Amino acid sequence: MTDLSLYRNIGIFAHVDAGKTTTTERILKLTGKIHKIGEVHDGAATTDFMVQEQERGITIQSAATTCFWPGSVNQFPSHRFNIIDTPGHVDFTIEVYRSLKVLDGGIGVFCGSGGVEPQSETNWRYANDSEVSRLIYVNKLDRLGADFYRVVKQIEEVLGAKPVVMTLPIGREDQFSGVVDLLTRKAWIWDDSGDPMKYELKDVPADMVEQVEEWREKLIDSVADQDDEIMERYLEGEEPSVEELKHCVRKGTINMSFFPTFCGSSFKNKGVQLVLDGVIEYLPNPTEVKAQPEVDLEGTPTGEFAAVDPERPLRALVFKIMDDRFGALNFVRIYSGRLKKGDSMLNTYTGKTERVGRMVEMHANDRSEIETAQAGDIVALIGLKNVQTGHTLCDPDKPATLEPMVFPDPVISVAISPKDKGSNEKMGVALGKMIQEDPSFRVETDEDSGETIIKGMGELHLDIKVDILKRTHGVDVVVGKPQVAYRETITRRVEDEYIHKKQSGGSGQYAKINYIIEPGEPGSGFAFESSVTGGNVPREYWPAVEKGFKSMLGLGVLAGFPCLDFKVNLTDGGFHAVDSSSIAFEIAAKAAFRQSIPKAGPQLIEPIMKVDVFTPEDHVGDVIGDLNRRRGMIKSQEPSATGVRVKADVPLSEMFGYIGDLRTMTSGRGQFSMEFSHYLPCPKNVADEVIKEVAERNKNK
Repeated sequence: MTDLSLYRNIGIFAHVDAGKTTTTERILKLTGKIHKIGEVHDGAATTDFMVQEQERGITIQSAATTCFWPGSVNQFPSHRFNIIDTPGHVDFTIEVYRSLKVLDGGIGVFCGSGGVEPQSETNWRYANDSEVSRLIYVNKLDRLGADFYRVVKQIEEVLGAKPVVMTLPIGREDQFSGVVDLLTRKAWIWDDSGDPMKYELKDVPADMVEQVEEWREKLIDSVADQDDEIMERYLEGEEPSVEELKHCVRKGTINMSFFPTFCGSSFKNKGVQLVLDGVIEYLPNPTEVKAQPEVDLEGTPTGEFAAVDPERPLRALVFKIMDDRFGALNFVRIYSGRLKKGDSMLNTYTGKTERVGRMVEMHANDRSEIETAQAGDIVALIGLKNVQTGHTLCDPDKPATLEPMVFPDPVISVAISPKDKGSNEKMGVALGKMIQEDPSFRVETDEDSGETIIKGMGELHLDIKVDILKRTHGVDVVVGKPQVAYRETITRRVEDEYIHKKQSGGSGQYAKINYIIEPGEPGSGFAFESSVTGGNVPREYWPAVEKGFKSMLGLGVLAGFPCLDFKVNLTDGGFHAVDSSSIAFEIAAKAAFRQSIPKAGPQLIEPIMKVDVFTPEDHVGDVIGDLNRRRGMIKSQEPSATGVRVKADVPLSEMFGYIGDLRTMTSGRGQFSMEFSHYLPCPKNVADEVIKEVAERNKNK
């Protein structure tokens, strides 16, 4: 029986290039898990084990590892850290989202010079939604342009969060030599050997004494109100002890009133120990986190919760599936109960029983076999048959389903086909495995042309998938032109009626509906209501009318794109005592859609992306001119540590191949990220072009 108070399930998340993987690498070195540090830029980082990650120097899939930490000066009993290193690139935020779902705490890493970058905002928002307590770690303080205090201010202004500064940097940029711990008023100074264990504890440098006292005062002001008694004594002039302050910081971190903020340079091995101590002292153990809600199969909460307790019935959530050379690995977070090798579990989603063949503890892509696991553990199971991401595994005698995960819809698609016809089946099997691994990756077959369409979260996402197909699964594919997920909507209100009559011997079909179709708010989807009075359309037929309209949503009248953001109100109608039926009313509604949508001013709408571009100052004019040419709306431009940050809303269709153009314009120094924002009407010339293109494609099929 392991003491759960010694567990910490944490994730490390941030914007691309803020140093998450390097930080994870330092943690593994400090905890003795690895002996040689691997660098991201050499393609040797432990948690970046995919070929594609090593080549591009980015993290693509989250990697899990376990290590133990007894404190920087062995001041704690050894704590078990289950760590997940997540990607920063916007195309892979699904990995961050699903990791946050099963973690109890996190470390948000920010770049000392880049500050709060676009992806940090998205990840921070996900963490807020998932209600995950966090520490903040401002990294890369040895870099040119790094400014700890500016980043702290940005965290307040951009993220609307409340950072509580725990350590201050000693020296700036290349003079950065250590940190001051505000609670103990001790300076940690590392030598230049790069060895994280070669440091000295000294008194605060004379030129920083005032600054340290000022920030310590701010720290006490921010945290003392977590405990009424301590607050009262503090107001009477008594300074709280270090232990009392730690108690307040822990309480406020767990209830997310504020976020303890540390600083350092992972690459130079300075400051990471204090972050690890902070994980033990301030982040919650599995029993201190809000219990997971249980739901029924429709997803409605049952009012029950899976409290973290090894003595309760088994409840575990599959949050990730990874295919490797030994077969499918199912990553599972156990919320309650125990799991032993050979146990049978029920998958509530499929209703089938699964048996635990082998159970392993992961260290990136290495593993060690284990016999048992319990509440609070994150383990990987091998040999499960019908399990997908988001499924619940539970005690067969006491079944329950945990709240599932919600995944974003893809924004971009391309057609692919194998280079040689013989690889068709091989491609099908490979795509099946890839869909299981990544729920934001979808595959469809175009009904008319028989083409295989892959859909994802961005160009890089699909680029990596094609690369995996080729290298991991040995399937060479031809990739078509990227397709944008256009949608259709309406612009006018239409009042109309439709009568469906069919007589052919025996009982016929009859349904009459009067209805109003009108535009809805952007983002509102489809809404249906009935204001029929007097029983002209009996209540039992209303759902059939709604079903008929709903079934037509995927078939817009302009170019066959799904139809969004409109409302149907059934106002009147008529029925026949013998000939009317649900089917008749459903057919009437389908025909009504085809009849009325063309009269309602149908319009093509396109996905607009929130684009964030970082460019050196001397190229701002070119970058803005180029975004304008791409029909972009410039939202703001503000100075950043490395130049200028330009924010704009740009149609996705204009952003293909942008990274190449941006690099050419900025001599390779520009960077950008984008994420889906909303849909907006297409200009007429663009809409005409898209409709013509779709018609051409259909004609050639």
